[in-house]
Amino acid sequence: MDTPDVILYTDGACSGNPGPGGWAAILKHPSTGKCKEISGGQRDTTNNRMELTAVIEGLRAIKAKKCWRVRLVSDSEYVINGLTQWIDGWVANNWKRGKKAGAPPVKNVDLWQELHALVQQFDMDYEHVRGHSGHPENERCDQLAVAAIEAVRRDH
Repeated sequence: MDTPDVILYTDGACSGNPGPGGWAAILKHPSTGKCKEISGGQRDTTNNRMELTAVIEGLRAIKAKKCWRVRLVSDSEYVINGLTQWIDGWVANNWKRGKKAGAPPVKNVDLWQELHALVQQFDMDYEHVRGHSGHPENERCDQLAVAAIEAVRRDH
């Protein structure tokens, strides 16, 4: 992939699983150096749902659609593997976790379907980073996600 138009850094967090959760995204434009931070939270959720929500909200925040090159950088193997290895099979199996009759549905199918529709709008590539390893944007996303959990706790 050529230099991306947007680098999207994301993270999700949960205090308890399920429990109150937070998500965060940083959108960085390499050509201008501009950055935008967004975050939010939910009262009763799971870590995986927050990881998916971070990517969904980050992609929604990109103003220009179509033909924008986006690099997603995440510490979530669930998100990266889902987008690069599993999602085509899920779509082929009508969002089931196998081909056999009675196969269970994909977990978090509502978010995966929304994410699948969003990634079709961009020329995507994916990068997995280790969480809590000193990666500046990943660490910042984690701080924002944890702050969103605290905001949820205060507001409810």
